[in-house]
Amino acid sequence: MTIVETSLVGTDLGLTGLSGVPGADGPQKVKDFTSDQEVRWCPGCGDYVILATMRGFLAELGLRRENLMFVSGIGCSSRFPYYLDAYGIHSIHGRAPAIATGLAVTRPDLSVWVVTGDGDALSIGGNHLIHALRRNVNMTILLFNNRIYGLTKGQYSPTSEQGKVTKSTPMGSVDHPFNTLSVALGAEATFAARALDSDRAGLTEVLRAAAEHRGISFVEILQDCPIFNDGSFDALRRDNAESHLIRLQHGHPIRFGAEREFAVVRSGFGLEVVLADTVDEAEIIVHDAYADDPEYAFALSRLSAQDLSHVPIGIFRSVTRPTYDDGVRTQLATARDRKPVGSNTLQELLTGKETWTVG
Repeated sequence: MTIVETSLVGTDLGLTGLSGVPGADGPQKVKDFTSDQEVRWCPGCGDYVILATMRGFLAELGLRRENLMFVSGIGCSSRFPYYLDAYGIHSIHGRAPAIATGLAVTRPDLSVWVVTGDGDALSIGGNHLIHALRRNVNMTILLFNNRIYGLTKGQYSPTSEQGKVTKSTPMGSVDHPFNTLSVALGAEATFAARALDSDRAGLTEVLRAAAEHRGISFVEILQDCPIFNDGSFDALRRDNAESHLIRLQHGHPIRFGAEREFAVVRSGFGLEVVLADTVDEAEIIVHDAYADDPEYAFALSRLSAQDLSHVPIGIFRSVTRPTYDDGVRTQLATARDRKPVGSNTLQELLTGKETWTVG
């Protein structure tokens, strides 16, 4: 695998070093996407499961390695490109979506993926994240959320719950955390989903749908940091986890619980969780992932609670809209076709119709 550490993007990165093309002589396998780099995450980190799931998923996806590009920022999650035998850029803090946008625009032959964390994406990178989402750039953003800064040794992050005691908040955080899906849907992401690291089947399903989506795909993956935030998502893994996890399936009534005893219904302008036997079946919301208006999906995201009492997972929204990169390429092609004779020099562009001489 070749890792290029840079923030400059051109039309041809000139990357070399792949050891071969999987799929050329038969089906792709997990080992085809496994690099020779030692994986340096802490024992028990949820990133291991995500990596293993991704390797297996890529083998099924059928993309050739030279058409894959993984861009990361800074953080534990951002070591991800080193561990895949595909092209990758380990970039700078918070700027991965901006760099990936350049790649998506200039290299339509690439499947572009961003790997980031809750601190990298939602703190220093918040501005880049929301604009990539609203522009509907054709790429997939994987946000690993462990609700802590892991690489820098345990400070609270933009998703840490209120009252969280950390090295930087010894008396407990007073910040109200971001609801990541609400942020993505507020920016009108055309594809937004959430998965749990330990749920490999659910994670694979979400990743496959994200990869197939044309436009921006935003996937939040809840994962454990065993060193600085151990057990943060234990409520979603215990025997009674089904009482907390709201599994979204398009076209199905939203009911959950071990006995499907809970349901989601409308409440004013939003949604709420009730006991299913206290309402008529017709009142229970039937999940529509393809609803064009983001209000419904946003209301679903607001069911998420800091204490994890309710956590919707699955695909919240998947709609079609023109992409930013297609639009830019169309404009460039149009500009080339319309370019008047004699306007090929830089000087002519600098002293065109919108300039004048003073004095």
